[in-house]
Amino acid sequence: MTQGRRIFLKQTSALAAGIAAGPLAGLATGAHAAQQAWPTRPIRLIVPYTAGGSSDIIARLISKQLGEALGQSVVVDNKPGANGNVGAALVAQATDNHTLMLCDIGALAISPSVYTKLTFNIAKDLKPVTMLAYSPHLLVVHPSVQVSNLKELVELSKRSQLNFAVTAIGSAPHLAGVAVEQATGAKWQYVPYKGGSQAIADTVGGSAQVLMNGMLATLPHVQSGKLKLIAQSKRTRMPLLQNVPTIAEQGVPNFESGTWQGVMAPASMPDALVTRINAELIKIIRAPELRSQLVQQGAEVVTMTPAETGKFFVAEQARWAGVVKQAGIKLEA
Repeated sequence: MTQGRRIFLKQTSALAAGIAAGPLAGLATGAHAAQQAWPTRPIRLIVPYTAGGSSDIIARLISKQLGEALGQSVVVDNKPGANGNVGAALVAQATDNHTLMLCDIGALAISPSVYTKLTFNIAKDLKPVTMLAYSPHLLVVHPSVQVSNLKELVELSKRSQLNFAVTAIGSAPHLAGVAVEQATGAKWQYVPYKGGSQAIADTVGGSAQVLMNGMLATLPHVQSGKLKLIAQSKRTRMPLLQNVPTIAEQGVPNFESGTWQGVMAPASMPDALVTRINAELIKIIRAPELRSQLVQQGAEVVTMTPAETGKFFVAEQARWAGVVKQAGIKLEA
């Protein structure tokens, strides 16, 4: 090949590469610009439960700071129903890049085992963003129930009917109660509600005698004397409850349950936006003032990358599937 021919081919190849790269480079620049401009309107933060529960509390604690960080307001929108699946379905279907969900990730992981028909596929239609906080379940009773520990409560449940209030059939607190029942031989009569705040209210009122619910929402009623604390569900004692034994310490080895508050996005949301939201949320939740506020209320700050949050979800799904199968719990959303 002559030198002139080689020069001609190099020039032609360079020209072809430039033509091909030009539009692609433009697209990449445009996508980057779009991401830089995001968000262009208020963010809708769906909480798929009633107001007053653990997820709702944390959503309202972080919404203002997240809005300030993103340059748009963040509106908390409670969409309860079907143990969180009504709100989750709305998020799964959203394509506007301005919809997020703050929920109990552990409870969401239970849904595929419990519900025979869901209108969305959790693994395919939702994308993990980050974990935010963990708080254990508190096993409490109405003050009129004459027991002081788990063993006495189990023995009483075999002699008398005890109504066990749960946020919903198939919820994380319900399955925690089922796991304790399976391990101890207790006999509860489960009474489902439309959220943690309603379950707490009826237990405080005496319509239900036993309750298992997130510490963040339940502790104030223990501190006021309206509910009596029997056990905490973390494997080790929480700093705020150093004098209260765990369920594991009271005869159910290695037992642990609780609420894992995290944020999910629609699967359609670009990874670059998810990464940005993850970074902003971690910065907000780790801020000393907010962290201290959560600790004082019984929650531990726990943050994760999107990938780590996804792995946690898969592990929780496998963990609770056996409990669901043994209990024979099946529902239609």
